[in-house]
Amino acid sequence: MPKAVLTTKSSPTYDDLPEERYHFPRAYLSQVRQAVGDFVVYYEPRRSSGEPSSRGGRQAYFAVARVLAVEPDPARADHHYARIADYLEFDRAVPFRDGAHFYEIALQRDDGKTSKGAFGRAVRPLPEHEFDAILRAGFAGDELLFPSASSVPGMPTGFAEPEADFRRPIVESVVARPFRDQAFTRQVRAAYDNRCAVTGLRLINGGGRPEVQAAHIRPVASAGPDSVRNGLALSGTAHWMFDRGLLAVDDDLAILTMTRGLPDDVVRLILPDRRLRVPVDAVLQPHRQFLRWHRENVFKG
Repeated sequence: MPKAVLTTKSSPTYDDLPEERYHFPRAYLSQVRQAVGDFVVYYEPRRSSGEPSSRGGRQAYFAVARVLAVEPDPARADHHYARIADYLEFDRAVPFRDGAHFYEIALQRDDGKTSKGAFGRAVRPLPEHEFDAILRAGFAGDELLFPSASSVPGMPTGFAEPEADFRRPIVESVVARPFRDQAFTRQVRAAYDNRCAVTGLRLINGGGRPEVQAAHIRPVASAGPDSVRNGLALSGTAHWMFDRGLLAVDDDLAILTMTRGLPDDVVRLILPDRRLRVPVDAVLQPHRQFLRWHRENVFKG
């Protein structure tokens, strides 16, 4: 059974929330059903919205996820939802072509140019070896996913056996918690430039490592995804306060705190304007749906 590519814009035309759901018309029902239980790769096209003249999309694969189920859209005839799990963004977005090499061979015409017809399909089957190549490019350099020979127990230094003979299967690694935790931490720290979103502090320890932590807005234990949009870079104190509901964030990114019982010394750590410091790139900013979940289920204000 082939895996699949799911296309979604940065400002989706459909009711997409890639971390949780993919909305699509009935024309793609058969292809999406074939992917149920298997993994897919998300692709962002050049058009950033439904406007024909819109531009700015990355034209790149940006995340991997698994399709749990397909359900009809109760509000819109002839449309369906794919329910998504195990969402994880790549460390680097992978362009659909690298020089003359296309990651999806079906997108390349016989003359070497891009097939616009094939590109026009929002859902495309993806052979296993192409899926493998995209993930390798998206997580290039990750020691947990692609260990060097010297890091494999029992393998002598300098051993020249091909990497494919000893690396863990990619999908096995992608769903493993240690790998996901490290990838999430790297991505959130990078998005926030190693700076706490609540205090504004950027602390680097004596070994050159950032002290800021990557916090899930909606916890993994409550079905929260490993997405930068479900993450905040927080100092240890701010992380503790956020997880215990002593502070939260409004939809307009205002920092909310408990009305009573919070020590003044702690309140003084918060940025004076009481507004969250977020990435400039809107694609990386906290999603309002996750912020709302935290306010409704964790915040004690």
